Amino acid sequence: MDRPLNPSELQSAQQAPMPPRNRGVVRPAPQPFSYPPKREFHEPDWTRLPGFHGVTKEEWESALWQRRHTVKNLKELKTVFGPLLPDALAESIERDQRERATMSILIPPQMLNTMNEQDLWNDPVRRYMVPAFDDRRSDWPNHPKASRDSLHEAEMWAVEGLTHRYPTKVLAELLATCPQYCGHCTRMDLVGNDVPQVDKHRFSTAPKDRYAQILDYLRRTRSVRDVVVSGGDVGNLPINQLEAFVSELLDIENIRDIRLASKALMAIPQHFLQDSVQQALERLAKKARERGVDLAVHTHVNHAQQVTPLVAKAARSLLAMGFRDVRNQGVLLRGVNASSEALLELCFMLADHAKIMPYYFYMCDMIPNAEHWRVALHEAQALQHDIMGYLPGFATPRIVCDVPYVGKRWVHQVAEYDRERGISYWTKNYRTGIESEDSGALDRRYVYFDPIYTLPEAGQAWWREHAHGGDI
Repeated sequence: MDRPLNPSELQSAQQAPMPPRNRGVVRPAPQPFSYPPKREFHEPDWTRLPGFHGVTKEEWESALWQRRHTVKNLKELKTVFGPLLPDALAESIERDQRERATMSILIPPQMLNTMNEQDLWNDPVRRYMVPAFDDRRSDWPNHPKASRDSLHEAEMWAVEGLTHRYPTKVLAELLATCPQYCGHCTRMDLVGNDVPQVDKHRFSTAPKDRYAQILDYLRRTRSVRDVVVSGGDVGNLPINQLEAFVSELLDIENIRDIRLASKALMAIPQHFLQDSVQQALERLAKKARERGVDLAVHTHVNHAQQVTPLVAKAARSLLAMGFRDVRNQGVLLRGVNASSEALLELCFMLADHAKIMPYYFYMCDMIPNAEHWRVALHEAQALQHDIMGYLPGFATPRIVCDVPYVGKRWVHQVAEYDRERGISYWTKNYRTGIESEDSGALDRRYVYFDPIYTLPEAGQAWWREHAHGGDI
């Protein structure tokens, strides 16, 4: 653990001289981050990409066109970028799909258009949407304690697809597909297509029956007030089905908060701008207001270059309907956004242009083959420190660690931290559904692990010796 200052050090720190000041003269001071961001807020010209040359504005803004032209494999990716996709990168992506990737390729044109086609090797969106074998660690590509359901959500299913982890909150996974597949997906065991490394789990109950079971559980469990409707991604659920499910949620007396989780708001905003979708969501917003329920959308934007006018148009339309908020839950990813500059730029682009509230940045979960993305706890703590004071308090995101068997914990809530071995210890103040008879649940310490390559040599040596030990 970090050592506290002794009395003499504390006195010395308190007596450190302050720089001279001129009273009554206040000038803007040079800062580590300068506002406003220099990034242009615009829709990149998609016709610059060989595969989209000649695509009209009407086509581009069509959700149907976006879905029909979503890239599903390396061959289609090559068609989009043509000679702009280096051969070495294409070969590395192909190898990654064979040997490392936990998600198949699925990327809408909207997301492809936010990539920097002049430097795809280093582009942050490409890095997390289409990982390459050479992106990943060769020394520790996978943490020994990684697991495919790293948050143990399926263990906490009250009924199939309904995770009851928190006392008053549940997660309803309505489907197992998305309009796009992110390389770091925390639900990689369930979501998407099979890949060589992962045979995906499947829901065993028909959707109609699962939805009925979820609603029945919520009617019977009056302690639940907050439902996150997710998947997969609700952007892939036919709008009539989504409207029917959420409308029934709104009829349950104890439900006071409903959050629709959809990365599609950023990845394919055209979906949310369709007349049929707008009309259904407006009906839900009206019913929520009448019922006194807060209805919000949570999206997932990881880099500032993904915030475009179409995304802003979709988000602002939800707010105009009466949605309580549109909030962003990003993920800290090395090589994508794991710097204070990248995080602040993203937050300002979201808040200033799209009216999307910066909400959380999660430390990347401990799924297989994710070590190159993950940051150590002390790095996350430093990032939280460095972004404070720039944004309004209500728009300053918290950086959180989703601790297995615990849930979201602010990174400074750690109870104990062994920096040498990269093991952090956490406590909690509630029981999950699987701990109803566990008298020690609230006294136990729960563990989370830093990426091993971030540890000092002594810590790495310890892991080489104990990597497969059962007593860690």
